[in-house]
Amino acid sequence: MRAVVARVTRASVTVGDEVVGRIDEPGLLVLLGVHIADTPDKAVTMARKLHELRVLRDEESCATTGAPLLLVSQFTLHGDTRKGRRPSWTAAARPEHAEPLVSATVAELRARGARVATGRFGAMMAVESVNDGPFTVLIDT
Repeated sequence: MRAVVARVTRASVTVGDEVVGRIDEPGLLVLLGVHIADTPDKAVTMARKLHELRVLRDEESCATTGAPLLLVSQFTLHGDTRKGRRPSWTAAARPEHAEPLVSATVAELRARGARVATGRFGAMMAVESVNDGPFTVLIDT
């Protein structure tokens, strides 16, 4: 799994005219991509890393502050651009493999006590955020 994690003051995701996920206070916007070789144990590891990642102000985490996360699935994170001008998506998991792992990551975060808003898997989403810093990191598991 791969995640792009941005510290934000607020963020939302809209599908059509409907806001499907929103955080209105400082927290993390997580764009999450699933690799073809990922397994359910990767979802547990990713949830722990996201929850305990010390990137909020004063080196705090969502686990220590209760800050919310907005998690949005994004298969393009596994696009390979090393050859040519067109990305290859062969490393990105197919939807039937990826959706359960994205859901498992959200479920594991919630089981840990995290407040999690989400996008809608497979939908064309408009993601808005106000970055704090900006402060953005990559996480690979």
